[in-house]
Amino acid sequence: MSFAKTLATTQRVLKQLHHDPRTIALILGIPVVLLTLLKFVFQDKAMLFNATAPVLLGIFPLLIMFLVTSIATLRERTSGTLDRLMTQPISKLDIMLGYALAFSLVGLVQAGIASFVALGLLDVHVAGETYMLFTTATLASFLGTTLGLFMSAFAKNEFQAVQLVMPIIMPQVLLCGLFIPREQMARPLELVSNVLPLTYSVDAMQQVARSSTWSGILSRDLLVVFCCGIVALLLGSATIKRQE
Repeated sequence: MSFAKTLATTQRVLKQLHHDPRTIALILGIPVVLLTLLKFVFQDKAMLFNATAPVLLGIFPLLIMFLVTSIATLRERTSGTLDRLMTQPISKLDIMLGYALAFSLVGLVQAGIASFVALGLLDVHVAGETYMLFTTATLASFLGTTLGLFMSAFAKNEFQAVQLVMPIIMPQVLLCGLFIPREQMARPLELVSNVLPLTYSVDAMQQVARSSTWSGILSRDLLVVFCCGIVALLLGSATIKRQE
Protein backbone atom coordinates (compact mmCIF):
# COMPACT_ATOMS: atom_id res chain seq x y z
CA MET A 1 0.00 0.00 0.00
CA SER A 2 1.35 3.44 -0.98
CA PHE A 3 -0.16 6.77 0.08
CA ALA A 4 1.31 8.46 -3.00
CA LYS A 5 -0.44 6.00 -5.33
CA THR A 6 -3.67 6.34 -3.40
CA LEU A 7 -3.45 10.12 -3.68
CA ALA A 8 -2.71 9.90 -7.41
CA THR A 9 -5.88 7.84 -7.90
CA THR A 10 -7.84 10.36 -5.84
CA GLN A 11 -6.58 13.24 -7.99
CA ARG A 12 -7.50 11.42 -11.20
CA VAL A 13 -11.06 10.73 -10.02
CA LEU A 14 -11.53 14.31 -8.83
CA LYS A 15 -10.34 15.62 -12.21
CA GLN A 16 -12.90 13.40 -13.93
CA LEU A 17 -15.65 14.71 -11.65
CA HIS A 18 -14.53 18.27 -12.34
CA HIS A 19 -15.32 17.72 -16.02
CA ASP A 20 -18.77 16.31 -15.23
CA PRO A 21 -20.84 19.24 -13.90
CA ARG A 22 -24.11 17.30 -14.06
CA THR A 23 -22.78 14.71 -11.61
CA ILE A 24 -21.52 17.44 -9.29
CA ALA A 25 -24.92 19.14 -9.47
CA LEU A 26 -26.61 15.82 -8.64
CA ILE A 27 -24.39 15.19 -5.64
CA LEU A 28 -24.50 18.69 -4.19
CA GLY A 29 -27.92 19.88 -5.27
CA ILE A 30 -30.35 17.00 -4.91
CA PRO A 31 -30.27 16.73 -1.07
CA VAL A 32 -30.93 20.47 -0.85
CA VAL A 33 -33.77 20.28 -3.37
CA LEU A 34 -35.38 17.34 -1.59
CA LEU A 35 -35.14 18.95 1.84
CA THR A 36 -36.60 22.18 0.47
CA LEU A 37 -39.43 20.27 -1.16
CA LEU A 38 -40.13 18.52 2.12
CA LYS A 39 -40.24 21.92 3.86
CA PHE A 40 -43.11 22.98 1.61
CA VAL A 41 -44.84 19.63 1.93
CA PHE A 42 -44.89 20.12 5.72
CA GLN A 43 -45.39 23.89 5.60
CA ASP A 44 -48.28 23.72 8.08
CA LYS A 45 -46.62 21.03 10.21
CA ALA A 46 -43.35 22.56 11.33
CA MET A 47 -42.83 20.11 14.18
CA LEU A 48 -43.18 17.12 11.86
CA PHE A 49 -40.72 18.62 9.39
CA ASN A 50 -38.28 19.39 12.20
CA ALA A 51 -38.46 15.76 13.36
CA THR A 52 -38.09 14.29 9.86
CA ALA A 53 -35.46 16.51 8.22
CA PRO A 54 -32.49 15.51 10.45
CA VAL A 55 -33.24 11.83 9.87
CA LEU A 56 -33.25 12.36 6.11
CA LEU A 57 -29.80 13.95 6.40
CA GLY A 58 -28.66 10.47 7.37
CA ILE A 59 -30.39 8.87 4.37
CA PHE A 60 -30.12 11.23 1.38
CA PRO A 61 -26.28 11.45 1.37
CA LEU A 62 -25.97 7.67 1.59
CA LEU A 63 -28.47 7.07 -1.21
CA ILE A 64 -27.04 9.65 -3.59
CA MET A 65 -23.40 8.71 -3.01
CA PHE A 66 -24.30 5.04 -3.48
CA LEU A 67 -25.86 5.79 -6.87
CA VAL A 68 -23.11 8.08 -8.11
CA THR A 69 -20.23 5.95 -6.88
CA SER A 70 -21.60 2.64 -8.15
CA ILE A 71 -22.27 4.07 -11.63
CA ALA A 72 -18.94 5.92 -11.84
CA THR A 73 -16.96 2.88 -10.69
CA LEU A 74 -18.90 0.63 -13.06
CA ARG A 75 -17.82 2.87 -15.95
CA GLU A 76 -14.21 2.42 -14.86
CA ARG A 77 -14.67 -1.34 -14.78
CA THR A 78 -16.46 -1.67 -18.13
CA SER A 79 -14.25 0.84 -19.96
CA GLY A 80 -11.13 -1.11 -19.04
CA THR A 81 -9.66 1.63 -16.85
CA LEU A 82 -9.41 -0.65 -13.85
CA ASP A 83 -7.90 -3.39 -16.00
CA ARG A 84 -5.19 -0.99 -17.19
CA LEU A 85 -4.54 0.20 -13.65
CA MET A 86 -4.11 -3.37 -12.46
CA THR A 87 -1.28 -3.92 -14.95
CA GLN A 88 0.64 -1.22 -13.08
CA PRO A 89 2.56 -1.64 -9.80
CA ILE A 90 -0.34 -0.49 -7.65
CA SER A 91 -2.30 -2.50 -5.10
CA LYS A 92 -6.02 -3.11 -5.28
CA LEU A 93 -6.46 -1.42 -1.92
CA ASP A 94 -4.64 1.68 -3.19
CA ILE A 95 -7.15 1.91 -6.02
CA MET A 96 -10.20 1.47 -3.82
CA LEU A 97 -8.86 3.89 -1.21
CA GLY A 98 -8.22 6.43 -3.95
CA TYR A 99 -11.79 6.15 -5.21
CA ALA A 100 -13.18 6.21 -1.68
CA LEU A 101 -11.15 9.27 -0.71
CA ALA A 102 -12.18 11.18 -3.84
CA PHE A 103 -15.89 10.51 -3.47
CA SER A 104 -15.73 10.97 0.30
CA LEU A 105 -14.28 14.45 -0.19
CA VAL A 106 -17.20 15.27 -2.46
CA GLY A 107 -19.53 13.74 0.12
CA LEU A 108 -17.93 15.98 2.75
CA VAL A 109 -18.86 19.05 0.71
CA GLN A 110 -22.33 17.62 0.14
CA ALA A 111 -22.85 17.09 3.86
CA GLY A 112 -21.65 20.61 4.63
CA ILE A 113 -24.01 22.22 2.12
CA ALA A 114 -27.00 20.10 3.16
CA SER A 115 -26.37 20.78 6.85
CA PHE A 116 -26.01 24.52 6.24
CA VAL A 117 -29.23 24.68 4.24
CA ALA A 118 -31.16 22.58 6.75
CA LEU A 119 -30.04 24.55 9.82
CA GLY A 120 -29.61 28.00 8.32
CA LEU A 121 -32.20 28.36 5.57
CA LEU A 122 -34.88 25.79 6.36
CA ASP A 123 -34.84 26.55 10.08
CA VAL A 124 -34.38 22.97 11.25
CA HIS A 125 -33.73 22.84 14.99
CA VAL A 126 -31.62 20.10 16.55
CA ALA A 127 -30.49 19.80 20.15
CA GLY A 128 -26.96 18.78 19.20
CA GLU A 129 -24.15 20.99 17.96
CA THR A 130 -23.72 21.71 14.26
CA TYR A 131 -20.49 19.69 14.09
CA MET A 132 -22.37 16.62 15.37
CA LEU A 133 -24.91 16.90 12.55
CA PHE A 134 -22.15 17.50 10.00
CA THR A 135 -20.09 14.53 11.21
CA THR A 136 -23.06 12.19 11.06
CA ALA A 137 -24.05 13.32 7.55
CA THR A 138 -20.44 12.96 6.38
CA LEU A 139 -20.19 9.39 7.64
CA ALA A 140 -23.48 8.60 5.89
CA SER A 141 -21.90 9.85 2.65
CA PHE A 142 -18.81 7.72 3.33
CA LEU A 143 -20.94 4.62 3.85
CA GLY A 144 -22.85 5.25 0.62
CA THR A 145 -19.56 5.71 -1.23
CA THR A 146 -18.01 2.46 -0.02
CA LEU A 147 -21.20 0.47 -0.59
CA GLY A 148 -21.31 1.84 -4.13
CA LEU A 149 -17.69 0.85 -4.74
CA PHE A 150 -18.40 -2.68 -3.56
CA MET A 151 -21.74 -3.21 -5.31
CA SER A 152 -20.47 -1.91 -8.66
CA ALA A 153 -18.81 -5.31 -9.08
CA PHE A 154 -22.25 -6.96 -9.32
CA ALA A 155 -23.62 -4.84 -12.16
CA LYS A 156 -22.86 -5.25 -15.86
CA ASN A 157 -24.30 -1.92 -16.98
CA GLU A 158 -25.52 1.37 -15.53
CA PHE A 159 -29.14 0.25 -15.58
CA GLN A 160 -28.27 -2.68 -13.32
CA ALA A 161 -26.29 -0.34 -11.04
CA VAL A 162 -29.43 1.77 -10.54
CA GLN A 163 -31.47 -1.37 -9.93
CA LEU A 164 -29.20 -2.26 -7.01
CA VAL A 165 -30.81 0.56 -5.03
CA MET A 166 -33.94 -1.54 -4.58
CA PRO A 167 -32.42 -4.67 -2.97
CA ILE A 168 -29.55 -2.91 -1.17
CA ILE A 169 -30.81 0.49 -0.01
CA MET A 170 -34.62 0.41 0.05
CA PRO A 171 -34.97 -2.42 2.62
CA GLN A 172 -32.66 -0.43 4.88
CA VAL A 173 -34.80 2.68 4.43
CA LEU A 174 -37.95 0.76 5.31
CA LEU A 175 -36.41 -0.86 8.41
CA CYS A 176 -34.25 1.97 9.74
CA GLY A 177 -36.94 3.49 11.95
CA LEU A 178 -37.90 6.35 9.62
CA PHE A 179 -41.58 5.35 9.37
CA ILE A 180 -42.11 3.54 12.65
CA PRO A 181 -39.91 3.05 15.74
CA ARG A 182 -37.94 -0.15 15.35
CA GLU A 183 -39.05 -1.48 18.73
CA GLN A 184 -42.64 -1.44 17.42
CA MET A 185 -41.79 -3.65 14.44
CA ALA A 186 -42.33 -7.38 14.34
CA ARG A 187 -39.49 -9.02 16.21
CA PRO A 188 -37.88 -10.66 13.11
CA LEU A 189 -37.84 -7.28 11.32
CA GLU A 190 -36.33 -5.58 14.34
CA LEU A 191 -33.56 -8.19 14.43
CA VAL A 192 -32.86 -7.64 10.74
CA SER A 193 -32.74 -3.88 11.23
CA ASN A 194 -30.13 -4.35 13.95
CA VAL A 195 -27.58 -5.57 11.40
CA LEU A 196 -28.28 -2.96 8.69
CA PRO A 197 -25.79 -0.06 8.60
CA LEU A 198 -28.35 2.60 7.63
CA THR A 199 -30.14 1.88 10.93
CA TYR A 200 -27.15 3.22 12.84
CA SER A 201 -26.84 6.29 10.61
CA VAL A 202 -30.48 7.15 11.29
CA ASP A 203 -30.12 6.37 15.00
CA ALA A 204 -27.14 8.74 15.14
CA MET A 205 -29.15 11.51 13.49
CA GLN A 206 -31.95 10.96 15.96
CA GLN A 207 -29.45 11.22 18.81
CA VAL A 208 -28.16 14.52 17.41
CA ALA A 209 -31.72 15.84 17.07
CA ARG A 210 -32.66 14.94 20.65
CA SER A 211 -29.50 15.39 22.72
CA SER A 212 -27.12 18.32 23.10
CA THR A 213 -24.24 16.13 24.29
CA TRP A 214 -22.03 13.65 22.47
CA SER A 215 -23.18 10.42 24.10
CA GLY A 216 -21.68 6.97 24.13
CA ILE A 217 -24.61 5.75 22.04
CA LEU A 218 -23.82 8.32 19.36
CA SER A 219 -20.17 7.21 19.34
CA ARG A 220 -21.26 3.58 19.02
CA ASP A 221 -23.59 4.34 16.12
CA LEU A 222 -20.99 6.35 14.21
CA LEU A 223 -18.35 3.70 14.84
CA VAL A 224 -20.66 1.03 13.40
CA VAL A 225 -21.30 3.18 10.30
CA PHE A 226 -17.56 3.77 9.83
CA CYS A 227 -16.66 0.10 10.32
CA CYS A 228 -19.35 -1.00 7.85
CA GLY A 229 -17.84 1.41 5.35
CA ILE A 230 -14.35 -0.02 5.88
CA VAL A 231 -15.65 -3.58 5.46
CA ALA A 232 -17.41 -2.59 2.21
CA LEU A 233 -14.18 -0.96 1.03
CA LEU A 234 -12.14 -4.11 1.70
CA LEU A 235 -14.74 -6.27 -0.04
CA GLY A 236 -14.70 -3.87 -2.99
CA SER A 237 -10.93 -4.20 -3.34
CA ALA A 238 -11.31 -8.00 -3.32
CA THR A 239 -13.57 -7.81 -6.40
CA ILE A 240 -10.80 -6.32 -8.57
CA LYS A 241 -8.85 -8.89 -10.56
CA ARG A 242 -5.12 -8.49 -11.10
CA GLN A 243 -4.31 -8.34 -14.82
CA GLU A 244 -1.13 -9.86 -16.19
